[in-house]
Amino acid sequence: MIKGQFPIEKFRFLETPFYYYDIDLLRQTLDIIKKETQGKNYHIHYAVKANANPRILREISSYGFGADCVSGNEILRAVECGFSPSNIVFAGVGKTDKEINLALDSDIFCFNVESLPEMETIEGLASKKGKRARIALRINPNIDAHTHEYITTGLNENKFGLNEQDLPKALNFITGASHIELIGIHFHIGSQITDLCAFENLCVRAMGWKHWFENRGVRLQLINVGGGLGINYKHPNHCPIANFESYFRLFDKHMKLNDDQSIHFEPGRSVVAPCGSLIAQTVYVKEGLSKKFLIIDAGMTDLIRPALYQAFHHIENMSSEEEPTCYDVVGPICESSDTFGKNREINKAKRGDLIAIRSAGAYGEVMASQYNCRKLPKSYFSDQI
Repeated sequence: MIKGQFPIEKFRFLETPFYYYDIDLLRQTLDIIKKETQGKNYHIHYAVKANANPRILREISSYGFGADCVSGNEILRAVECGFSPSNIVFAGVGKTDKEINLALDSDIFCFNVESLPEMETIEGLASKKGKRARIALRINPNIDAHTHEYITTGLNENKFGLNEQDLPKALNFITGASHIELIGIHFHIGSQITDLCAFENLCVRAMGWKHWFENRGVRLQLINVGGGLGINYKHPNHCPIANFESYFRLFDKHMKLNDDQSIHFEPGRSVVAPCGSLIAQTVYVKEGLSKKFLIIDAGMTDLIRPALYQAFHHIENMSSEEEPTCYDVVGPICESSDTFGKNREINKAKRGDLIAIRSAGAYGEVMASQYNCRKLPKSYFSDQI
């Protein structure tokens, strides 16, 4: 197996655990996204929740992409890092008055509205400011994305979005409102979707809703299909970039819009996950009765995905060329769920070996906590180390 290319000698002088970002790989990814969307009426809004590291955000904003935010502070961070408010969309089921007012004052591009009460609140707050808020209705298309239940978001029984029976009420309210403007519809069916058939089904549903609105005299400016494109967690060295070519061409084939309509995308994980790795050091190798434990100094406080989602991350021993040995890779946190992988074949390890947990650039650093009074991990970048 080909190992990741890491400046191991430089890593030895850094306190572990830390996040390491391959900026060249991030730029290659952004170049492909730009190439595949160029010349089309496609708009990219990077999902800030995936990774809000300022350096990463500045790199993405430099490509002219927009931002998909799910909190007021994400809006502030995005603007600070170069994203134009006119290219920011604001989603989330629990937008507070304070956050809505911040978004209105920032004159963001669009609110992705997730409920009737939220729409009424935006109308009321916009009225007080004498503003007109642009909105897109987030619709649950009831599509099973066949992914983990915690990251499936497009089914009817879900806290996100509006169900079919809500739409006539929503449209009736919008017709009588003077401070909101319906400009589009929004979908997001889930995350880490590797079967592109789910996106084909989304296209069919989206086109159906487009015609539903047109039959009621509503001309939509945009259809926002959200994000969700998955990456290859098992083979990060051989498949370092998501299949953006097939992804965007699928929408080109199945979404037939009018010339004045556009498609908006909200990729997150697929943009940043491959470029990030969590680097840790082996503390102990413990011999159990029937297995060996590779105990590292990184824990679920640094990368919670395996504990929360039972997520798989490829794990490498960067310091060893010895024959692989089977380990349970675990952290130091006082929780049984603090496990990064069980029965993993990893080059034989000893105390002090450097371990890389790959494809950790999304929902890694951004979800880190200080449980057990641990320090938050630092981040380093390939062009600065």
